[in-house]
Amino acid sequence: MRVVRLGSAKAAASELSLSPSALSRRVAALEDFTGKRLFTRQHQTMKLTDEGQAFYDAVAHRLEELALAVESQIDKGQVLRLHLGVPSLFGGQRLFPRLPELRKLHPRLHIDIDTGQHLEDRVGDTLDAAIILAKEPDPSLYSVRLDRNKVFAIVSGELAAEIGNAPDVSKLEKQTFLIHVDLPESLDAWTAAIDMASLEPAAIDHFDSGQLILEAAAQGLGIAIMHDDHFRRAHDERLARLFDIDVESPYCYWFVCRPKDLESRPVKIFHNWLIKAGL
Repeated sequence: MRVVRLGSAKAAASELSLSPSALSRRVAALEDFTGKRLFTRQHQTMKLTDEGQAFYDAVAHRLEELALAVESQIDKGQVLRLHLGVPSLFGGQRLFPRLPELRKLHPRLHIDIDTGQHLEDRVGDTLDAAIILAKEPDPSLYSVRLDRNKVFAIVSGELAAEIGNAPDVSKLEKQTFLIHVDLPESLDAWTAAIDMASLEPAAIDHFDSGQLILEAAAQGLGIAIMHDDHFRRAHDERLARLFDIDVESPYCYWFVCRPKDLESRPVKIFHNWLIKAGL
């Protein structure tokens, strides 16, 4: 499976702690066993043939079932530990409401949650995997985009009534804007969408917590520039959307890990569940 995923005998051999020649012998033995030519080879590059793809499609899910069966026979006292980085707002709104489902499916999987800063930089060091908010992840990491978002201007109901239903530069320039440190370009996208790219607000306050930005907005402390998903999942009647304007966000949530860590049981279980759950 590593050869298929990486497309390189050298890379796959490195992850398996084998020499390329030893890996080639294993592949040759598998081809002898099946009586099929499974791969085309060019230097260290290996790609599935049509017969190889059919064989892989037939056995890949069986291998996953076998891994789960083996796991179920291991000592129940042995836990699978995942060190996961998660933005606090994603954790509170999207991950934790669904974690009981994961626990029922995989009771031995336990997750250490880290909501600190610079999650992507710590993947492969203190973190096995992370969910990050970014324009594009580090290309050296395995990544899966989890969503696409709109940028909303979120305010208290009282402030929404004060500002009105249409953009007014004289009113907006008197306001404080609340920006998450991971979404620095969101305000530019929003002001451009309302044809006020040169808007100079009274102040811009920066936060590293999505929950605190929403609470600050609910308390009337300013205009929070956040994702539409955050607004809807907050279910906070104190909050209102300012103006009815669609603005594509430059940022998305991504799942990231090192490519080789996708083969570890804790990361693989969480990754597969995350994608299937549609978080």
